[in-house]
Amino acid sequence: MNTKVNPVLQPQLEIDNVTISYGDMAVVKNASLTLKAGEIGCLLGPSGCGKTTLLRAIAGFEPLYKGRIRMRGRVLSTDTARVPVEQRNIGMVFQDVALFPHLTIADNIAFGIRHWSKQKQQQRITELLELVGLPDIGQRYPHALSGGQQQRVALARAMAPKPQLLLMDEPFSGLDANLRETLVPEVREILLREKMSALLVTHDQMEAFAIADQIAVMQNHCIQQSGTPFSIYHEPDNRFVADFVGMGEFLHGWVEDAYSVKTALGVLQGRTPHGFAQGAQVEVLIRPDDIQHADDAEYTAIITRKWFRGSHYLYYVTLGSGETLPCITSCHHDHDVGEPIGLRITLDHLVVLPYCDPEQEVCELQPTEVTQAILPNH
Repeated sequence: MNTKVNPVLQPQLEIDNVTISYGDMAVVKNASLTLKAGEIGCLLGPSGCGKTTLLRAIAGFEPLYKGRIRMRGRVLSTDTARVPVEQRNIGMVFQDVALFPHLTIADNIAFGIRHWSKQKQQQRITELLELVGLPDIGQRYPHALSGGQQQRVALARAMAPKPQLLLMDEPFSGLDANLRETLVPEVREILLREKMSALLVTHDQMEAFAIADQIAVMQNHCIQQSGTPFSIYHEPDNRFVADFVGMGEFLHGWVEDAYSVKTALGVLQGRTPHGFAQGAQVEVLIRPDDIQHADDAEYTAIITRKWFRGSHYLYYVTLGSGETLPCITSCHHDHDVGEPIGLRITLDHLVVLPYCDPEQEVCELQPTEVTQAILPNH
């Protein structure tokens, strides 16, 4: 019987229960993540959570204390052995673009493919400069380019040898916000056109949403949750993910039954059991787009803060319970701070989490079952 696995069906990258330690201190704990061929992944989290260390371990710069890293079924690292960096067929792009200042752009891109024939080198250089939208700069030097152009060249240089995986460590953090907003989706399109798997490290959730097919949220050296950007945003597994990813506030509630939670905005009902016991104190995650202004709404609140965002207003409103929640309205609904407005609940996803006492900063135990209750129109 043929037991060989079709390489097309194998995951591009498998991180299996990886722990990385510096002495007695674990800087990555029991991390597991799978990336499909052609997929773009992201390690998202605050500084010091272990995401860059995990990226370095994938590249081969850090040994494993426990676990295994594989690429296309080939074992790259275990706790007893690791394939040398130069034999992994992995490209890297860093925050500091690290272009060679004394080499032309063409020579920078050719650096990793110098063993190719001159004809193939030139063909690849031309192809990549076209791909990154800089077809006529081959003979210029890095100092003559803008920051965004340099980052595109660094990407082209890393992609030149056609690596099986591209690792990117905070590559956009040195750029201004407007440039990041345009460059990040452009890089995604470049990677997709090249059909190249990639893994990005960032602390910026909007970067993660703009580029990634899969996101792993890290905190305290652990992967807290992994999934699509949609599921990470709308169906967070715990309070940290809910709080870190996207804007939102928590509304205090009490469980009425397996599907319902009573709050200051009435009884919110889900489609699936939330896993908390009847009568338990819980919190419901409220995103700005979950509440809409409506003059004829049953519930009212007082505007305490407002921001004009061009296409809409973002209000923070205080309920009679004293709780403050975000609310988005059309740009034509201009109300003043201190003014009461009507609120209508438009939840598509009812996310129920353990109650966290603000005085003691202690959360109730997690439920034993599902903590996401999805409303019928999901």
